[in-house]
Amino acid sequence: MAAAAAAGAGTNGNDAITRFLQDTGLMKNASENKLLNQVRDTASDLVMSAMNFLGVPYKRGGKSLESGFDCSGFTRHIFEMSVGLVLPHRADEQARLSSLIPIKQEELKPGDLVFFNTMKRTFSHVGIYVGDGKFIHSPRVGSAVRVEDLREAYWAKRFTGARRADLSAAQANADARNVQGQASLIR
Repeated sequence: MAAAAAAGAGTNGNDAITRFLQDTGLMKNASENKLLNQVRDTASDLVMSAMNFLGVPYKRGGKSLESGFDCSGFTRHIFEMSVGLVLPHRADEQARLSSLIPIKQEELKPGDLVFFNTMKRTFSHVGIYVGDGKFIHSPRVGSAVRVEDLREAYWAKRFTGARRADLSAAQANADARNVQGQASLIR
């Protein structure tokens, strides 16, 4: 019964996700559910976790809800909390991480990391792609976590690349760590 209710909630336009997408202008009406379907596909837990932090203030060097987030602190927190993948705290180090696969902009899927040159250096800013040309990030001092459009002129000319995590490998590593932790408790 709960599964049927959950399935119906996504199609009738009355669930919280649909209302959020409509209220923020990411989806104009319930019949335009392309983004909604993308968000609920692969990596939906990661993207939905990120959406829970909308409005959290920017803080240089920040890496928690309590202190606020800088861009890379935000992506690091979301990936670790959602899929157990611990990323470095700097955007350029995240972009160069060997376990993240470089992808082309036209191949973006929800949950991919998107990188920008915002400080006259490649990979100086990072966000998480949410679908339909949009990404979520912690932009700058005086602002807060928000969703923006990659196609806006500012972001389009500063886009420097994208990376995709192998989420199945991250989950396997997290499961292995859990098993090791439980084994050490038994000893």
